[in-house]
Amino acid sequence: MLQDDKPTLARSAGDKTNVLRNHPLFRDLGADALDQLCHYAKKRTYKRGATIFAKGDPGQSLFFIISGTVKIGVSSADGRGAIFNMVDAGEMFGEIAVLDGLARTADAIANSDSELFVIDRRDFLSLLASQPVLATKLIELLCVRLRWISDHVEQVIFPDLSGKLAKALIRLIDRPGAALDNKITITQQEIGEMLGLSRESVNKQLQEWADRKLVRLQRGSITVIDVDSLKGMAERSQD
Repeated sequence: MLQDDKPTLARSAGDKTNVLRNHPLFRDLGADALDQLCHYAKKRTYKRGATIFAKGDPGQSLFFIISGTVKIGVSSADGRGAIFNMVDAGEMFGEIAVLDGLARTADAIANSDSELFVIDRRDFLSLLASQPVLATKLIELLCVRLRWISDHVEQVIFPDLSGKLAKALIRLIDRPGAALDNKITITQQEIGEMLGLSRESVNKQLQEWADRKLVRLQRGSITVIDVDSLKGMAERSQD
């Protein structure tokens, strides 16, 4: 029995190494450092709708998505919500509270059945202290996130609904880890929450684009068909 288990354990370790090696943050780590990271990473699964962490929780772990999608946002006491980001397979989240040791700044909810690697804060900070290349890559990642947030704020204040929505869809398909067929796993309610728009106004605009064959609408997803047309709308809305 023990001999039968060895190939399974070897495959599991190899799979973990491949998944983490493909992330830009860890790509340049040496073999020993990557092995240490793999040792720290523990796999967890979450069902769709499960809370991974809530705003105000202590930031004790870093999360890396193996499969599935996680939405980052906040909700009010009256049930209204705002979505800041949708994080896909191959992406990481939870790094802000892990780095500063303060409380979580938003909720993280599994938007689909998801598998994650979870790395304890103490382990990650220990590795970070010994790996200057990792620290540099993390600074670059945080800069990308800051630019993303600035761009998101700009979207929210756009007066033009079609331009705001077009730019949001283009940004979602351009993210690392996004589907190659330009399919975005997101509901119209969720994209409305990202942009501060009602579901009805989002639906009206998307239906118009679907009639013109710019997008294809399916339950729980939007596929961008005519990328150039939507990019043109997004650019014109900034003129």
